Amino acid sequence: MKFIYLTFTTVLSILLLNCSAPKTENNTNTGIKSLSDTLSDDSLITLVQKQTFHYFWDGAEPNSGLARERVHIDGKYPENDENVITIGGSGFGLMAVLVGIHNEFITKEEGLARIEKALTFLGNIERFQGAWSHWYFGDTGKPKAFSESDDGGDVVETAFMAEALICIREYYKNGNDAEKKIAAKADKLWQGIDWDFYSNGKNVLYWHWSPKHEWGMNHAIQGFDECMIAYILGASSPTHPIPADTYHKGWARDGAIRTSMTKYEIPTVLKHNAKEGEVGPLFWSHYSFLGLNPMGLSDQYANYQDLVTNHTKINIAYAEHNPKQFKGYGADKGWGWTASYSTNGYNAHHPDNDPTGVISPTAAISSIPYTPKESISFMRYLKDSIGDKVWGKYGFYDAYSETADWFPQRYLAIDQGPMVVMIQNYKDAFIWDLFMGAPDVQEGLKKLGFSSTYFKN
Repeated sequence: MKFIYLTFTTVLSILLLNCSAPKTENNTNTGIKSLSDTLSDDSLITLVQKQTFHYFWDGAEPNSGLARERVHIDGKYPENDENVITIGGSGFGLMAVLVGIHNEFITKEEGLARIEKALTFLGNIERFQGAWSHWYFGDTGKPKAFSESDDGGDVVETAFMAEALICIREYYKNGNDAEKKIAAKADKLWQGIDWDFYSNGKNVLYWHWSPKHEWGMNHAIQGFDECMIAYILGASSPTHPIPADTYHKGWARDGAIRTSMTKYEIPTVLKHNAKEGEVGPLFWSHYSFLGLNPMGLSDQYANYQDLVTNHTKINIAYAEHNPKQFKGYGADKGWGWTASYSTNGYNAHHPDNDPTGVISPTAAISSIPYTPKESISFMRYLKDSIGDKVWGKYGFYDAYSETADWFPQRYLAIDQGPMVVMIQNYKDAFIWDLFMGAPDVQEGLKKLGFSSTYFKN
């Protein structure tokens, strides 16, 4: 399917002419700002979702069908990096393909063929006790080391992929023969992950294992951050499960994950895995929750709807407070900080780490299920006030700074994917329902003591 890049102004004009505006011979549209009063919220968020979806469709690495780590419209890449695929970002991308089918951005047949291609690639490349590496070369299938000692399995990136595999299985399991085969292939890949191995015989999961360096990275995964989903899936595995104690003693630190800390008088609910007194970047409240629905989810440590909503509201309060007086900040303007490009290189931004006034559009947009009014206001602010400076071939660019007059034309898979998925979860809980409806996921959550609107414990 050929995707033609149009400017934000042109796309909005076409959208309005065909959908929203009266079809009369004298109807005209001029400029972005003139459209702001007539463009509905639904039309705006669908426009953003569809344009972003094409990062994973037209922008995918051609041999694997999976997501490139990054796409630079300026054509300048780190050495040997243009065809590198990301396993976590590809998990987000496969969920985005399901969203594309669901919304008829692509046909069912096109979506099935792409998913089959991707799963075949995933089944053929080297794995490490069932886990995938962080990066692979899409053209050769060879792993690419993330760092000197991180050249083997990455159980967190694998967890993000496993979210997608479970959603694929659930989506296709009751379909025709071809669809059932895809469901079975996704299930086999999911069941092949040895979660218990990554506990290294202890009551905690370790992020990395390498045949060469073994446990040399020595990175124990403890909460709260983006890694919660690894424990949920580890407990849910029908083949290599972790015991409940691994979650309680490892992730929850024997209860020390609880906190009474507030920011801007907003409770943080859990202790963020950050410096004392700080909250982490917003991807901590996105990546695990692309499939795991926090609405109505709780355990002995937290109400997860409060956790993710409060995390988002802290970002909004920081933007409104704007202690460094950066340009374009505010609850009805620019807000949202996460891991993204920056004026000083890649950075994990958050309200306590915002040195140069860089905003990441994915932070606010992917929070739309938690703060819909503010997230939609942010999209309108970008459209009406900045426009094509921040909008390109695959939707909003990764990051920008009005203060520094900095508008790079670059994208990252890990930032584009959550926008597509979370907009859909806001619309109709499509991905949430697939993941939370999975029997093995429900059993894993029950095992860990969770309650949810999807099941009785």
